[in-house]
Amino acid sequence: MTAQISFDDFLKVDIRAGTVTRAEAFPEARKPAIKLWIDFGPEIGIKKSSAQIAALYTPEDLVGRMVMAVVNFPPRQIGPFMSEVLVVGASDKQGQITLMAPDHDVPPGARLH
Repeated sequence: MTAQISFDDFLKVDIRAGTVTRAEAFPEARKPAIKLWIDFGPEIGIKKSSAQIAALYTPEDLVGRMVMAVVNFPPRQIGPFMSEVLVVGASDKQGQITLMAPDHDVPPGARLH
């Protein structure tokens, strides 16, 4: 476990639900990755992300899927691609990332509480 944080620290991290509208292989990445375009609804819009999820997902698997992402980090250049949000997931025993997503329908842009 990492160091404890305050509830106010937690509230600073803005994690939202979004729907993948486009996904492409990212062969230029150092580790196998997929480029994602995620719709977070009218307030935030469509944001891009590079995610190291190619071990368990293909681009075709992801279009239409809901994911969770941190939307208030600064953009980060990943090779030739600007990643604007950080998609969240959990590592399995082999270190492969499984995406986190809501169990039930929520609107794009719904905030994690």
